[in-house]
Amino acid sequence: MRKLLLIGTLAMLLVAIGAISSSAHRLAGATRASSVHQVTIPDEDRFTPFALTIQAGDRVRWVNNDSDDHTVVSDDAFNTAGHRGLNHLLPAGGSFVLRFNHPGTFVYYCRFHAHLDEFNQPVAPGPDGGIQDPNGNFGTPMSGVITVLGD
Repeated sequence: MRKLLLIGTLAMLLVAIGAISSSAHRLAGATRASSVHQVTIPDEDRFTPFALTIQAGDRVRWVNNDSDDHTVVSDDAFNTAGHRGLNHLLPAGGSFVLRFNHPGTFVYYCRFHAHLDEFNQPVAPGPDGGIQDPNGNFGTPMSGVITVLGD
């Protein structure tokens, strides 16, 4: 009888430990600290990195290290991660931060150094709004994409 009582007590103790461990694991996942990722504009017209993958709840900081002003404009035709209609001026030496709260894709471009074609694809500015190099090129469109993963 005593042996049976001891086995029953040990079984209940193991179940309780398992429940506490499972609850602690769920709580740790729910309170994951958000990370801050960075997109930099070096002293040339591009976003670095072009593609970034983050978790829902994370933030992204854009830093303009260029001597020119730039913008971060959302391409709403493809955005599923929020911040639709964003058109943020990013002055030389400036920065700003966005938090992404749910999974999806955030496609963006600089309105000074790209525009959208009829298929909502960023293209480099042409003769009506861009600087042409000696070879006749108008450059690469300044754009980027952030993929936001769920929990």
